[in-house]
Amino acid sequence: MIRTDLRNIAIIAHVDHGKTTLVDEMLKQGGVYRENQVVEERVMDNNELERERGITILAKNTSVYYKGVKINIVDTPGHADFGGEVERILKMVDGVILLVDAAEGPMPQTRFVLQKALALKHRVIIVVNKVDRPDARLEEVPEEVLELLLELDADVDQLDSPVIFCSGREGKASLSPYELEPNLNILFETILDYIPAPQGDENGELQTLVSSIDYNDYVGRIAIGRVERGMVKTNQEVMVCDYMERKAPYRSKIVTLYQFDGLRRTPVDSARVGDIVCISGIENITIGDTITSMTAPEPLPFVSIDEPTVEMTFSVNDSPFAGREGKFVTTRQLRDRLYKELLRNVSLRVEDGETTDQFKVAGRGEMHLSILIETMRREGYEFSVSTPRVLFKEEEGVLKEPMEHVYIDVPEDCVDAVMEKLGARKGELLHMNAAGNRMKIEYNIPARGLFGYRNEFLTDTKGEGTLNTIFNGYEPFKGEITRRNTGSLIAFETGEAVTYGLYNAQERGALFIPPGTPVYEGMIVGVSPKSEDITVNVCKKKQLTNTRASGSDDALRLIPYKRLSLEEAIEFLAEDELLEVTPKNIRLRKRILNHELRMKALKSKN
Repeated sequence: MIRTDLRNIAIIAHVDHGKTTLVDEMLKQGGVYRENQVVEERVMDNNELERERGITILAKNTSVYYKGVKINIVDTPGHADFGGEVERILKMVDGVILLVDAAEGPMPQTRFVLQKALALKHRVIIVVNKVDRPDARLEEVPEEVLELLLELDADVDQLDSPVIFCSGREGKASLSPYELEPNLNILFETILDYIPAPQGDENGELQTLVSSIDYNDYVGRIAIGRVERGMVKTNQEVMVCDYMERKAPYRSKIVTLYQFDGLRRTPVDSARVGDIVCISGIENITIGDTITSMTAPEPLPFVSIDEPTVEMTFSVNDSPFAGREGKFVTTRQLRDRLYKELLRNVSLRVEDGETTDQFKVAGRGEMHLSILIETMRREGYEFSVSTPRVLFKEEEGVLKEPMEHVYIDVPEDCVDAVMEKLGARKGELLHMNAAGNRMKIEYNIPARGLFGYRNEFLTDTKGEGTLNTIFNGYEPFKGEITRRNTGSLIAFETGEAVTYGLYNAQERGALFIPPGTPVYEGMIVGVSPKSEDITVNVCKKKQLTNTRASGSDDALRLIPYKRLSLEEAIEFLAEDELLEVTPKNIRLRKRILNHELRMKALKSKN
């Protein structure tokens, strides 16, 4: 049976190429809103962190109608660290819209997501977005996408992909790059004509592959997946199977069944082949499971998710300020929250650590883990995290480490500084070419060589450079890399930072805290330009005497302090340092807080 009344597509692209903005316009023109309805921008980015950062973190489903055909749309993340979201969601759809910026062209993540789509034999519609940009390269970009398709061994149908030019923000599209039509009708028509309709045996035994998990405090886990065979109904008795046989098949019952209708989930009594559904009532269901009929428990294979490459240790906060600001502070609460995250985050790995209050959490990259940390602190959790470290592999007696393919676009006068820094971090230059007064450079570099580099990069390029990375496999260990050339300014005693103490401390380096900040012994209050750590007393007050001298009572002038973001704090961490995370503050600290004990540990190490 072929479902001519349905199409399932995913929108894939590099970060900031305009996926979510295009979905906004498709929803508007697909009749989801009333004519006079006020709609906020990037409506699919409904997560608080997504709206703040302007990126998509979680893949989300929606649907529109065009000429009586329902088009299920999956909006996917564009950042490489959230590639696991894209990989599993591609099993739900029959084709993809590949969005490419008209000025930037195909970027690292474009290659990654396109490779995954081609491997599943999905048809591709190429959409060149932002054609109204003044620096748009309307003739070169389609050629670059075609070269990428050839490079990735696309088949004949995929090489013959249609190309549409559009402005997602204005909701206009056309087959010609120079004259856009006033709507997205050509895009909708191409979806109906080119993307294959779902097909399967509607009278066969039920098979529904779970590609995503949502969670609700009232109904528990909600499985999101596509009906591959048969029909699914509410109150139906089903079997839950796993293709990898990680658990035994078990019986369950479907309590409620929903389908996506615009931005809402609409309750339905049944769904057919090709429908994307939300199912609640099945306990312990996970991503990759197959919901089948009782008589034919046949699981479907699931896409293999790339392994994580970066690991951090999460542990219970044991600083002098522990328990003051957090709502959830115990080992049990931290453990439950981390293992609960595994239900919906397929790229994450969590293991118990060396002690009972430590947990090893591995992800795709620093941003992947920092989003988890930020989410947890907003939920009221208080804990500490270690410096990120890469996960090594040993193959045939050879130690191998994860590598990153780095794409850099910088002004010409900044090239020397960038190449010097990347060379020192064991980077290998692959390509270099000029584009106007800017240079495009490609490097192959160990993943650990990029730790702490992004801020230096922005400084070296005066904020004008762009740096994109993508995982590039494992290669033999490249040797030691100096992680940080600077030391830390460490608080000498517990108390409150005062202007006089900070004034004297700022001569030693740049400060991270303002006056009035509570500090404790061993807390990091700034960065020293020298490689060794320096202990400073920021709580020291001016000794008062009855002698007054000319000018001595003038106001002390403090240099503005640098407030670190969460990502900057994680990048700053050295091996012997921790990041204390609470709902109200993030604090850098030494693992060993006492100065004398720290010095003894350093001597015994050397």
